[in-house]
Amino acid sequence: MAKEVTRYIKHEVERELWARAAGRCQFSGCNRLLYKSPVTQDRANISEKAHIYSFSEKGPRGRGPFKKKLKALNNVSNLMLVCHDCHKTIDEDAKGQKYSAPLLLDWKKQHEQRIEVVTGISPDKNSYVVMYGANIGDEKSLVQYNPAVEAMFPERYPTKDSPIELSMNWQNEDSKPDYWDTEKTNLERNFQKKIWPIIEKDNQSHFSLFAFAPQPLLIRLGSLFTDKIPVEVYQPIREPKTWRWQKHPDNFEYIVKEPDNFDKQPVLVFSLSGKITEDRIMPVIGRNISVWEITVGKSFLHNDFMRSQAQLTMFRQAVRRLIVSINEKHGLSTPLHVFPAMPASCAIEMGRVRMPKADMPWIIYDQNYKHNAFIKTIEIGGKKC
Repeated sequence: MAKEVTRYIKHEVERELWARAAGRCQFSGCNRLLYKSPVTQDRANISEKAHIYSFSEKGPRGRGPFKKKLKALNNVSNLMLVCHDCHKTIDEDAKGQKYSAPLLLDWKKQHEQRIEVVTGISPDKNSYVVMYGANIGDEKSLVQYNPAVEAMFPERYPTKDSPIELSMNWQNEDSKPDYWDTEKTNLERNFQKKIWPIIEKDNQSHFSLFAFAPQPLLIRLGSLFTDKIPVEVYQPIREPKTWRWQKHPDNFEYIVKEPDNFDKQPVLVFSLSGKITEDRIMPVIGRNISVWEITVGKSFLHNDFMRSQAQLTMFRQAVRRLIVSINEKHGLSTPLHVFPAMPASCAIEMGRVRMPKADMPWIIYDQNYKHNAFIKTIEIGGKKC
């Protein structure tokens, strides 16, 4: 054996292995950087080269396809770049059952494909990750950084290694009187403090927006960004649980319904994630209303219909056309009463299409389940905003 092959790894093979692994441990879930000490951060090569099919004839995973070509055991295709701890973990599986050769080959392939995708992104695809969450009733908003960043690849990657956080930490609920004013004020203050300086420095800076909060606040957030700032809005998808866009559904369209007359106070209803009927609106603002509605077909009328980026683009286009029609029919001085039941991404995009100098004031309502009714929340474009 010694005369046929040794454990010596050629320099060109080692260089390629390092490049494929991007200097990180290829053991699934580890990903440790291997060019510095995890304790002192001093530069040090802490990598080891693990054989997938065993170098030793009696090794835990055997020699597999290399029985008759022993020199190929040291090829890059049969090596994993790992840290000492993971190398030890692999080889202590004496029978090679838990960490089998097919499993290790699959981990190596996945790791190297991920590196290829990430490093293949154009350098002008960087984006500021913006996260915003607020309590919805008793439900706490849990917007997490890592799942959000994963949804961006391979089209975008984060400009910084941490997000721009617009949320505030407090325990109030949306049924309390001071909730809306406090959340709205905090959102506006954080936007001016954290987002606006970036825009002023470079108005072409790109933002990736991940938000889960009551819809009136999301509409306000969208109106702060406007459609002039490059923003990619993401949707929290329930099944599978992800922020990553899914396949566009067939036969999808938005349905716009106009009122019979335009002489009464205008109401815009979004029946998207659920149906909002007039008997839920009238107790709040009376019967003297002209109701405009945007909805979807019955098969899509649920809280997880928003699946693709194309659906969101279609929504933005439909809403902009609709707002223009409402302005023309009712005039710019008349407030528009907005009753939303729609996905988070739609609420943000509705705010983004708003044109401050060309649209009527908006009064936004929210379904509050403790009050078992819609309540007035915030205004956009009126005296308060």
